[in-house]
Amino acid sequence: MAERSGTSPEQTKRIWRALGFPEPESDRPYFTDSDVEAVALLNRLIESGIFTLDTALNLTRGVGQTMSRLADWEVATLSPRLEEVAAERAAADGGEGARISLAALLAETVAEDFEKLMMHAWRRHLAVAVSRMEALELTSDTQSSMELTVGFADLVQFTALTNEIGEIRIGDLVEVFESRCHDVVSRNRGRVIKSLGDSVLFVALEPVAAMEIAEGIVSVIGRDARMPDVRIGLATGSVVNRMGDVFGPPVNMAARLTAVARKNRIIIDQHTADLLPADRWETRPMPARPVRGFGLVEPITVRRR
Repeated sequence: MAERSGTSPEQTKRIWRALGFPEPESDRPYFTDSDVEAVALLNRLIESGIFTLDTALNLTRGVGQTMSRLADWEVATLSPRLEEVAAERAAADGGEGARISLAALLAETVAEDFEKLMMHAWRRHLAVAVSRMEALELTSDTQSSMELTVGFADLVQFTALTNEIGEIRIGDLVEVFESRCHDVVSRNRGRVIKSLGDSVLFVALEPVAAMEIAEGIVSVIGRDARMPDVRIGLATGSVVNRMGDVFGPPVNMAARLTAVARKNRIIIDQHTADLLPADRWETRPMPARPVRGFGLVEPITVRRR
């Protein structure tokens, strides 16, 4: 593959690993023409000077991780229905012939249309990301650093709950939690950074939007008797965007504040409290307490007037 793509063997290995695939363990045919084309494409971009090797590997790693998770998500979601389709076809054939594989069914039924949807979503998100960066007027000095309000929503006593209900019920619960949180965040112009099963990390451009999101999550999760309680921490400050994630003290503070919050309550830091309109939200300081990594911190309770 290195020879056919015009890439050195070492660079080919690095690209292949960045995509998230293992190297072949035998001399049997393993790579495809499409694999060669993908490596050659990256090599052309590097040779043209558009990408450095490090940039190409960074972006390739992002593509590999995203596509791997998306593929697992798609297969897990569609498998039950595809199994039904395979069984229906086998019954219609009178049980004769080889049973069609799930991979073949995926390719036949949804792959082409889903690929179009995926490209459309990617282009739309790319346009939004560029607009977001331009609106913030970032300079080379600030790089990807900006002030955001970071939110961390966490299901209460989730670990204990997993020991009480079955695996299917846990999977359904997590799916409902994530989908409802995503809906609330998107509706209020926030952005979900990542989901961690029993928690969701999101950001908003300013504290008012973050509060709207937090209240919305409490409404659709904490006030649903079929769902566990939820607690939410918000913190505002400078964060760095890297590899689709956010890093910085506000991220850590928001996560720490969830441990302080009571069920179906929102706890914020002082900076967030200072930026909230006093005529819309009432804030009250709690007793100072040690917070890992921050020393003594005075959390703030908040409620709508």
